[in-house]
Amino acid sequence: MPSFFHIIEEQTDPLLRLDRYICENLCLLSRSQIKARDLKARVNGKDVKLSRRIKHGETLELSWEDAPPLNIVPEDISLEVVYEDERCVVVNKAQGMVVHPGAGNKQGTMANALCFRKLHSGNETAVAGLRPGIVHRLDKDTSGIIIAAYDDEAHAFLAQQFKTRNVKKTYIAIICGTPKEKKGRIETNIARDPRDRKRFIVSHTGRSALTFYKVIKSWQNYSLVFLRPRTGRTHQLRVHMRHLGFPILGDPVYGFKEKHFPDASLMLHSKSLEITLPNETTRVFSSPLPQRIKEIINKLNLDTGGEGG
Repeated sequence: MPSFFHIIEEQTDPLLRLDRYICENLCLLSRSQIKARDLKARVNGKDVKLSRRIKHGETLELSWEDAPPLNIVPEDISLEVVYEDERCVVVNKAQGMVVHPGAGNKQGTMANALCFRKLHSGNETAVAGLRPGIVHRLDKDTSGIIIAAYDDEAHAFLAQQFKTRNVKKTYIAIICGTPKEKKGRIETNIARDPRDRKRFIVSHTGRSALTFYKVIKSWQNYSLVFLRPRTGRTHQLRVHMRHLGFPILGDPVYGFKEKHFPDASLMLHSKSLEITLPNETTRVFSSPLPQRIKEIINKLNLDTGGEGG
């Protein structure tokens, strides 16, 4: 049974309920999980209901039932592991790999590979609670650094940092065209496209999304850029670059067919991640540019005689 101890150090809304604080501030469990996992709470050493109002300085003790098995089939799939300990793992995900099983992707995912890896780690305790938790996601066609947790408490610890924006994520991409401003911010709301549920659009409704960009190098019709998302909305970087007028090269959903690179796949790579691990150490994980991006850069340099902005 997972447990969690916490002192409320920040000032809170005097009407804030404990269950909302657990979901929205601590990011331990969702509202549906709180009920399904039979969460119990004590405040200042006394049993309380989850509807109780909480305040600064109070001490929380929480416990809940383990999650039911995810029924993820362990599969011997090669992964490029950048870092691993008993509680989490950092992977340099290959382009084309789906992160988590879903409709149409029950096998062949990173989660399947992580189950197999942990199953053969020799750690019987870890195997008994085998439940690789995907803390954040990368699209199938986005490559690069991604972190996952091996237990519920580690997942909650890592997820909280994404929730409070205390992680630093850097992506690198090749985009079509060159922004007039060499660096800037894109701040919009993003919502699911009502006409196509697989797409997302900039909208007056939806969830807020913030991305910073910086042009590293530009050619006549293309640019190499750093992208730093401050939020983690689905397809955020792809939607934002399309909104800016410079879609990511090779994007099959938000881009367009390129006559110079008609066979290009998505030129988006998760370059680095700075995060505090469950063992309380802060680390920066990074990965080299993938070959597909190097090849496009080399081709652009040759076509322009090595010139670039």
